[in-house]
Amino acid sequence: MILSLVLTCLVALGFTAVGVTKILALAPMRVLAAEAGFSVGAYRVIGVLELAGAAGVLLGLAVPLLGALAGTGLLLLMAGAVITHGRKGDGLRGMTPALASAALVACYLATLIAT
Repeated sequence: MILSLVLTCLVALGFTAVGVTKILALAPMRVLAAEAGFSVGAYRVIGVLELAGAAGVLLGLAVPLLGALAGTGLLLLMAGAVITHGRKGDGLRGMTPALASAALVACYLATLIAT
């Protein structure tokens, strides 16, 4: 139970932070959007999806199915991020944040399945 709560908080905090910076289109996010070939508007949409996923994971504390669906959505977003980094030729170093985030979400989902 404690592990599940810790993972829930880590996933929610991480995706909230990144999602908000994309929605606000802070300077580093504008650069990353341009490097990835996304418009700022498209990057903001990704930020909204990350923020929605974070909210869904938190709501998953009360409704586990919602948390599982939100986690699955976040995992799909991270798969897209890894693909985008691969197409850019970023290599493992560029993919590491997306891979680490995907691993965190996968652990979160595994704890949901185990309980």
